[in-house]
Amino acid sequence: MTKQSIFGRISTLVRANINSLLDSAEDPQKMIDQLVRDYTNSIADAESAIAETIGNLRLLERDHEEDVQSATEWGNKALAASRKADEMRKSGDTVDADKFDNLAKIALQRQISAEREATSAEPQIAAQTEIVDKLKSGLNGMKDKLVELKNKRSELLARAKVAEAQTKVQDAVSSINVLDPTSELGRFEDKVRRQEAIAQGKIELAASSLDAQFESLEDLGELTEVEARLAELKAGSTAPRTAIEGS
Repeated sequence: MTKQSIFGRISTLVRANINSLLDSAEDPQKMIDQLVRDYTNSIADAESAIAETIGNLRLLERDHEEDVQSATEWGNKALAASRKADEMRKSGDTVDADKFDNLAKIALQRQISAEREATSAEPQIAAQTEIVDKLKSGLNGMKDKLVELKNKRSELLARAKVAEAQTKVQDAVSSINVLDPTSELGRFEDKVRRQEAIAQGKIELAASSLDAQFESLEDLGELTEVEARLAELKAGSTAPRTAIEGS
């Protein structure tokens, strides 16, 4: 398991979750809270994967230590068998001397095998150690980002609310077009103009009625004068008086 495979998988998962949140987000606070939860879960996944990698490294190190220890033990056994063979040979017991020399050879073979196992594991241990160090560093970076995200939560929410308010204001302004006669404002203006025209019509109608009343009074005066002159004629006057004479 490598650094790239672990963080590559987690990074892909995080990006997918973020994109999904951005596409479907309606409430900024819920989106940010969900993002924090997703990132926290991703860190938990990373910790689990890194723990497994560290566990594998510790197994390699333990096996290496056992191989080194085994090589040392077989070396000591080979030395002990060789010394015993020398002692037997000095005492003239060549049969037992050869026997212990053969045991020393077997021990040396086991020592060589253990040393080879230990040597072959060393590059793998070194590589895994480097990977674990990078994974730990990457994990610490993720935790720092999570802390930063949590610290910026209030700021992000405030900015999101400001942006939402600005959007609503802009939408409201854009929906009102004073020059558009079909807009609500244009229709309201037309209604006011009609009310003004009706009021003007009533004023003119009232004025027309008043003029008619005065005209009727003038007509009544003329009829009264006619009646007066007719009465004079009947009274025996030779000729009706003129309007000048009456004055």
